[in-house]
Amino acid sequence: MRKKTRLDRKTRGLVLVLLCIVMAAAMTACSGTSNGPEVSNKNSNGVAGGNEQGAEEEELVPEEGAKLVVWESKEQVDYMKKIGKAFEEKYGVPVAVEELAGGEQGARLATDGPSKLAADILTLPHDQIGQAVKAGLLLPNDAFEEETRAAMVEAAIQASTYDGVLYGYPKSVETYAMFYNKDLLPEAPETWEEVAAFAKTYNAPGQNKYAIMWEFVGYYTYPFIGSFDGYIFGKDNTDPSDMGLNGEGTVEGFEFLQSLRPILPMDAADVTYDVKTQLFQEGKLAMNIDGPWSVGAFKDDVNFGVAVLPKAPNGNPTTSFSGVKSYYVNSYTNYPVAARLFAHFASSKENQLKNYEQTGAIPAHKEAGEDPMIKNDPIISGFFEQFKHSVPMPALSEINAVWDPLRAAFMTIWDNPSADVKQTLDQTVATIKAGMQSK
Repeated sequence: MRKKTRLDRKTRGLVLVLLCIVMAAAMTACSGTSNGPEVSNKNSNGVAGGNEQGAEEEELVPEEGAKLVVWESKEQVDYMKKIGKAFEEKYGVPVAVEELAGGEQGARLATDGPSKLAADILTLPHDQIGQAVKAGLLLPNDAFEEETRAAMVEAAIQASTYDGVLYGYPKSVETYAMFYNKDLLPEAPETWEEVAAFAKTYNAPGQNKYAIMWEFVGYYTYPFIGSFDGYIFGKDNTDPSDMGLNGEGTVEGFEFLQSLRPILPMDAADVTYDVKTQLFQEGKLAMNIDGPWSVGAFKDDVNFGVAVLPKAPNGNPTTSFSGVKSYYVNSYTNYPVAARLFAHFASSKENQLKNYEQTGAIPAHKEAGEDPMIKNDPIISGFFEQFKHSVPMPALSEINAVWDPLRAAFMTIWDNPSADVKQTLDQTVATIKAGMQSK
């Protein structure tokens, strides 16, 4: 009996030692010794990192002395200054907004990021993130990943993700549609045949009067590819080894484009954004294929509506390119926590609705998109309808080798009605492949 009692005591002692070890390990795990962003349960100087139901949750804390610089395009600068001021009032971090065209931000980040001269937060279209990620220029959206995935439309999440990692904080979604002057066209034409019939009665080049315009670049002219079952990089535009720009569908689409030359008697290079914007403002251009970013340029000058693009000859809806703009955090920022906080703050439902009110940007946030202010808008609803028939631009870095040769092909085929479409596209594909191999 005595031997058994001594064994029980030893056993109990061993159990107590093991319990102490387990408790010590648990306390170490709870102490937050990881290398991730600093977190705190305090309610000041932080932002919710989980659901929006008011539950207590951990919050990021900006670095002491943090100050941020945000790059923003001209049409967004005034809005972003207001967001920066609100962020400073809430979190105590000053925000400077510098104007930089959206198309230049990625290139500037590549040159100025490593030298610590770039902004802490910038906006990129989704087709530029692949190149930026490969260059190590962006920080992942890790601290707010779960909340971002739950809050944003799926297409925006996919477009802001590269190689399975979410980098962006979606800001807005966009595609182009057809602005039409209601004083010239009470109802928007539904087919290209109707557009052509109107052009015969309206075009007067000597008076700068034209029926319709769009820019001859890959983004705006993709309807003559996608609407004819053509593609750039595979059927879902994700396979750079499957180049489809000289395939049967694209050839058919470009031949149809060539047949439309009489509706716009101008050389392709002469159709610029500034030219068509001014003509539409002056009431001389009846239809203008453009995006929601131009709503502000017309709302005080033109009685206009927005409709889906004219149907393809086969009667199917016309396919447009769509894009997603997201905030991204510069990997070289001195204040990665504060920068994450700002990107999350700026992409909230409330701020996306404010952006819509001020600039016409279509929200990427699910709840913002369902807001009556959006759903009942007769202008934005036209873009939403076209968005249903859109496909995202390829997010592959290889797309950068496509735009210039594709633009050259559009111009050749448009300016020269006798140009051989298949031969032109064969040469275009050869040029693109050579460019991809060189990079």
